[in-house]
Amino acid sequence: MRINSASIQNWILPVAALAAWEILGRVGMLPRYLSTPSAILAALWEIALTGELFVALAASLYRVSVGFALGTAAGIVVGLGAGILPGVRHFFDPLVSFLYSIPKVTFLPIFLLLFGLGHASKIAIIAFSGFFPVFVASRHAVLSVDKLLLWAARNMGAPSRTIFFRVVIPAAAPQLFGGIRIGLAHAFVVLFAAELIGSKAGLGTIIAYGEEWVRFDLMFAGVVCFAVLGFLSDRMLLAIRSRLLKGQMIGTEEEIVR
Repeated sequence: MRINSASIQNWILPVAALAAWEILGRVGMLPRYLSTPSAILAALWEIALTGELFVALAASLYRVSVGFALGTAAGIVVGLGAGILPGVRHFFDPLVSFLYSIPKVTFLPIFLLLFGLGHASKIAIIAFSGFFPVFVASRHAVLSVDKLLLWAARNMGAPSRTIFFRVVIPAAAPQLFGGIRIGLAHAFVVLFAAELIGSKAGLGTIIAYGEEWVRFDLMFAGVVCFAVLGFLSDRMLLAIRSRLLKGQMIGTEEEIVR
């Protein structure tokens, strides 16, 4: 694999920051609660040996994947419907506008009462949170489709179903994926908050345990796992987008940077 100078430059600052963090921590120039990278890695190895890490990862991955899938599916279906059908749009627009600015974590006690302390409440709040950005992106993407494309398809005699699947969906796909990516970020934020409250397994539980027992290395280990999990999920989503939208990203600023 070819390594260019831009790739090397992207790693210089993170590596330098980690090295400085480790050195300053070892010489005692950092607060006690700011564990060094080596201590965090040791804590990760510790819970990996006991198997606790893999149990927590499995629980968190299950919750975020199912919740994200449900919220994304609902957001796409309702958002596309709102973009096409005025009746659906007039019903959902005021509701979404009212709820969108409210932090979704505030609804967590309601979901805990409805679904209990198990997986169901976490999945439900993640799906609920992810629905809104996907809905907004889907709705806006459909309404932003170039009217000339629709006009040309109708003039060539294409039926409504063909126009929807062969014109509207491909034209709206780039913006739709932007909403899905935002929904994925929301899913991890809400997962973290949900697992800190009334959860017996998950990465949030590891963080809460480390805080309670003053194991800051363990607390940061959980945070690092969240960061890595979110990063890898985002990269996977971008890879799927690049494959599905092959040709539509050519010439865009993001494609040039990548």
